[in-house]
Amino acid sequence: MTNSQTSIRRNRPGIKAKDWCNWPDESLENMDSLFHIQQYIQQAIRRNPSDIDFILQVPEQQDEGVWKYEHLRQFCLELNDLTVYLQKECLPDTCSQMTATEQWIFLCAAHKNPKECPAIDYTRHTLDGAASLLNSNKYFPSRISIKDTSIAKLGSVCRRIYRIFSHAYYHHRTLYDEFEERTHLCRRFTVFALRYGLIPKDNLIVPINGVNQDVSTIMQQQSSPIKTNSFTSLKNGSSPPSSSSSLESDA
Repeated sequence: MTNSQTSIRRNRPGIKAKDWCNWPDESLENMDSLFHIQQYIQQAIRRNPSDIDFILQVPEQQDEGVWKYEHLRQFCLELNDLTVYLQKECLPDTCSQMTATEQWIFLCAAHKNPKECPAIDYTRHTLDGAASLLNSNKYFPSRISIKDTSIAKLGSVCRRIYRIFSHAYYHHRTLYDEFEERTHLCRRFTVFALRYGLIPKDNLIVPINGVNQDVSTIMQQQSSPIKTNSFTSLKNGSSPPSSSSSLESDA
């Protein structure tokens, strides 16, 4: 006889929003899914999205490379929600370039020759490129064990998707604040990137209280000349070089 107390961990067709993923927490040891790390991370986020330390705390005996990989997949999933939210006002006519502060214009590498793209298109292309790399059988054939050479590709993904946060913060502050208050996604990403050294601290230009650089440093960066920057496609997993002069493309 089936135990009536057993939870069915599945969202049925027609389920109400209030009941979505509404089941008791389960320990990592009891999760028998092939994607148990993703399941565990998503459970921690639903439990309390503001508890960043708990969400990012590596379980005992968990492979750190797989842990970083699964978190980055989750960030990309949630950034799709932010992208949809930004579509309210991030339009090709109003945001014809992908910029954050006045210092940088980012060129989109999704094209044969990197070029300027409206910010919303750049955002979509970047998330598509990240998904392509993270789902690549060449670099990530398994989600149970990942080679160090493949883990090294994660930094380039982090640097590119971070621009979505920075554009939202500097150009769509109201929407950014509303989304961040609900999800704490940029705070979590910033702590994650710093904890694993995936993005240099000086490049984290969205000020997060108690986490990264202060606002005075941000304002100092804004006063610098505009630079253009384009990087090779994420599909080859390459890391972006650093730019050294104004009005220079280092594609």
